[in-house]
Amino acid sequence: MTDRLEIPVKLLRDGARLPERAYENDAAFDLFSTDDVILAPQHRQTVGTGVAIALPPGAAALTLPRSGLAARHGIALVNAPGLIDPGYRGEIKLILLNTDRQQPFHVLEGDRIGQLLVVALTPVAFFETAQLDDTLRGERGFGSSGGAGEIQ
Repeated sequence: MTDRLEIPVKLLRDGARLPERAYENDAAFDLFSTDDVILAPQHRQTVGTGVAIALPPGAAALTLPRSGLAARHGIALVNAPGLIDPGYRGEIKLILLNTDRQQPFHVLEGDRIGQLLVVALTPVAFFETAQLDDTLRGERGFGSSGGAGEIQ
């Protein structure tokens, strides 16, 4: 692919950094903290990235957790994925949650705290109908495909 979407980024604070990929073909871009905070065990806090973006119409962005932070320290994003609409021009902030029951976690300015995935939006129109088509799954909802270790 040679075409690429260029997205303007405004750095809002000292220490703010442009979102960046760790590796050339990564799908998402790392987001960096501009705050220095201590997350107590089982507590959450909104942490700033110091960046605002101008997504064009037809695009949105999702904020995602970093698997390394989750695996090593139990750090999760409360509302993962977070949705950034194309009209939003404020600072991208992440709600970090320390799921560890005993250890606090120190977020330093400059730490990678999440990821940003830009997605193309498909035009959608909902319409009312009296009946939906049949599928193999049908109306089966939560847990319908089985739990861990179950064979279906």
